[in-house]
Amino acid sequence: MTFRNPAPPEIESLLRGARTIAVVGLSADASRPSHGVAAAMQRFGYRVIPVNPTTPRVLGERAVPDLDHVGDVLAPTERVDIVDVFRRPEHVAAIVDDCIRLKLPALWLQDGVVDEAAALRAQQAGIRVVMDRCIFRDRAALR
Repeated sequence: MTFRNPAPPEIESLLRGARTIAVVGLSADASRPSHGVAAAMQRFGYRVIPVNPTTPRVLGERAVPDLDHVGDVLAPTERVDIVDVFRRPEHVAAIVDDCIRLKLPALWLQDGVVDEAAALRAQQAGIRVVMDRCIFRDRAALR
């Protein structure tokens, strides 16, 4: 079986329906792509939860060390809508394990983050998966 990204209308629906994005690998360094993309997503109105064990805060939000701790910073009525990944492909399988275990609804693997087997496994577990695309570019293209 070959992985396929959702059709453009499904990607649009995902982005329009989401409110909170957990960004795995969000850097506090403003020169890093993860920082610029996350800041842009905040400007679009999303709440961005930094997932990074090496920094206490990024973009005005308290960072959490891993996906298991995202609930520590969410209000009771909030949930993570998308997990956006800025990590090397060799880390994706473990992130997928976390997403499946935590029953997170969507996984977005940024440009260059490709692990077809892990993406298929996430899809088979009912997670909406977008791989090797930039969430900012896709969001910016929406009118």
